[in-house]
Amino acid sequence: MELLEKKELRKATISKLKNLSIAERQKIEEQLIHNLLHSDQWNKANTIGITVSQGFEWNTKKIIEAGWKADKIISVPKCIPSDKKLDFYQLVNFNQLEVVYYNLLEPDPKQTNKIEFDQIDLLIVPGLLFDRYGFRIGFGGGYYDRLLANYTGETVSLVSEVQLVHEVPTETFDLPVKHLVTETGIRTAKVKTVS
Repeated sequence: MELLEKKELRKATISKLKNLSIAERQKIEEQLIHNLLHSDQWNKANTIGITVSQGFEWNTKKIIEAGWKADKIISVPKCIPSDKKLDFYQLVNFNQLEVVYYNLLEPDPKQTNKIEFDQIDLLIVPGLLFDRYGFRIGFGGGYYDRLLANYTGETVSLVSEVQLVHEVPTETFDLPVKHLVTETGIRTAKVKTVS
């Protein structure tokens, strides 16, 4: 039942994001990026983990470029499907990316240096739908849930108000992000209490 519900919620959120006008999208994106780049989480971080966005996702290329300008180490993930894990590599220019399955852009390990996961100070976690507790519905691969289980640094997600709901269905292995970067500012995720 829960899997079906997540599937429907994913579909509905993708549809909402795709239906935003170009002007609405641009305005939201500018606000999200501005709020992230002016946050304590960003300013304190030296090494940042971030995906290269695709299609309807919020554009992360501007964030990556801002990181380079600020002399931050930008590390992007490469999926290892056999182990269902992500390895991070330092990206110094976009030519180091290669197109892999599902048209994802990932670092080419032959052109990049691997970054140890515990070196990443700030992880920008992708997702489709979020709640006030920082729980998220991602794209269904479970890669970030495995990653967050062993991560002690700061976590943020870029979240438009159209991606926020009161509560998302969660499973025992789901882990929340600590901060949500929205159009209106940074929200620290509330702690979920079990009643």
